[in-house]
Amino acid sequence: MPNESVMARPGADGAPPYWRRTLAWLDEHLEKPILFIGLLAIILIITFQTFYRYLATHYLGASGGATWTEELARYIFVWISYLAIPLAIKKRSNIRVDIVYDRLPARWQQISWIVVDVCFLVLASAVLVMGIGHLQMQLAMPQTTPALQIPFFIPYLILPLGFGLMALRVGQDLVRQAMVCGVKDTLIGLAACLVLAVPVFTWQLDTLVWLFGYFVIFLVLGVPIAIALGLSALVTIVGTGTLPVEYVAQICFTSIDSFPIMAIPFFVAAGVFMGAGGLSRRLFALADEMLGSLYGGMALATIATCMFFAAISGSGPATVAAIGALTIPAMVERGYDKYFAAAVVACAGAIGVMIPPSNPFVVYGVSAQVSIGKLFLGGVVPGILTGLVLMAVSYYTSRRRGWRGEERPRTWRTFGRAFWEAKWALLVPLIILGGIYGGLMTPTEAAAVAAFYGLIVGVFVYKEINLKNITACFMEACSTSAVVIVLMAMATIFGNIMTIEQVPNRIAELILGITSSKIMILLMINLLLLWVGTFMEALAAIVILTPILLPVVTQVGVDPVHFGVIMVVNLAIGFVTPPVGVNLFVASGVAKLKIEQLSKVALPQLLAMILVLLLVTYVPAISLWLTNLVK
Repeated sequence: MPNESVMARPGADGAPPYWRRTLAWLDEHLEKPILFIGLLAIILIITFQTFYRYLATHYLGASGGATWTEELARYIFVWISYLAIPLAIKKRSNIRVDIVYDRLPARWQQISWIVVDVCFLVLASAVLVMGIGHLQMQLAMPQTTPALQIPFFIPYLILPLGFGLMALRVGQDLVRQAMVCGVKDTLIGLAACLVLAVPVFTWQLDTLVWLFGYFVIFLVLGVPIAIALGLSALVTIVGTGTLPVEYVAQICFTSIDSFPIMAIPFFVAAGVFMGAGGLSRRLFALADEMLGSLYGGMALATIATCMFFAAISGSGPATVAAIGALTIPAMVERGYDKYFAAAVVACAGAIGVMIPPSNPFVVYGVSAQVSIGKLFLGGVVPGILTGLVLMAVSYYTSRRRGWRGEERPRTWRTFGRAFWEAKWALLVPLIILGGIYGGLMTPTEAAAVAAFYGLIVGVFVYKEINLKNITACFMEACSTSAVVIVLMAMATIFGNIMTIEQVPNRIAELILGITSSKIMILLMINLLLLWVGTFMEALAAIVILTPILLPVVTQVGVDPVHFGVIMVVNLAIGFVTPPVGVNLFVASGVAKLKIEQLSKVALPQLLAMILVLLLVTYVPAISLWLTNLVK
């Protein structure tokens, strides 16, 4: 047997011992193989399900589709959603409100991370313990799943595994943060956590005071919004006994065990694969061929490219990142002001959540129980209208400043060449929208097929996705979507307590007591959403506010699809309003500019977008025209 001291000693080259290198590799890559295989598996399973139903059954003479595919894909989806959160923890990329944090001195910013990590650790540990209890119940009273006929114990195993891994990653971050802060500041952070915990066990307060009081406190402290929702709900349950505490773990699973919600990771993956696969560059070349000779031709081509890419990615920041890195340097090279170039991309990127597919529409559709297909159609005209208005503003500004596109011959031949190069990207909207509205696919199936298509094109046609970047693409898709999925899970727990306490009904009565005018109510809600959009990410705002505001607008005769479009257009504007305008942050990062000056330059485009919002709000036909055609 080898001597242990020899095995523990560094190698001759001074490298750390083998066991340390192994632990370091596991620490870096533990989740990645499972996430890669899991995401690839659900893309392939749902793609197979779609083709099997419409192709194989036709030739085999069978009826219906494979019954096991959807159930298996849902369970894998739940697993990878919770296993991807540890990646977000390591990168500190969970969605949070940073208004207070950004204004704190550097020392108190570091202390605040101690509080954030402890809050996260408390929730993860609580669900871990409750998840173990749920598994014990499953073992005592075994049940099997309807299609796969496997014990429910297996899919529910993700609760202790996923939240246990989250607790481990948060614990690691807490230890690192404590080393940064030192003993004194770490103790200050821990004392603050103790102060937060004392009222739960000593005070008697109304349920809503617990729920909203702690939620606001956690937001101010910079706790990720998903964790703020879940932890404030847990505190309320412990403090008031509104629900059995074991309910939290069960809802963590059942709330996201949903086929429609699976569209989110598929659309995110499709956008990531299209960007990495070189499709965005070819889209821009086509748009430049069409519009580049006009005043502001590069700006117009940028906006048109964002509109094309919006029909692929479903995400505003993803659109800005993919298109901005390509177009901002090109615009600056051709003499455009750098701030103007970044502002155009930031504002045009907001179209990414209006033109289908759109992750915010998926989230709203699930929250409001509204047809996602109708929401997609409702966003088409507002998205195109926003693009045209932004083009008008850019054309006027460019003409006044003498900015033109590239002077070169543009003929039908050059246009045909650019169109042919972009053909694979242009097919994506046809696959998604044609599949949905042709009755061939559900939105989730269309999203899976789009992700599969984007992966195939990127790997085998353009060959820009390869062994060097394919893992990064999968990890980006998993972590980006998981943050949204867990937000929805925690919002379900929070929302159920609100429903028990009749919060939506109370707010509806309050607003309708002030005015019953539809015009005034929509104006008030627009102002509220514009304000919320300045400090809260769009998806978080949708899951929190939809259950509260939807009952109000339906009582004054607003169609739920129309309200969904109003909400998404409002919150799209929030992408370009400081201090939390994520499109501004992405564009400023790409262009290396100060966000304060960038937000001022973006003001004309922002005002144009607000004009579109007013039209969408008070002219329902803009949103409902296409949806009425497909009835």
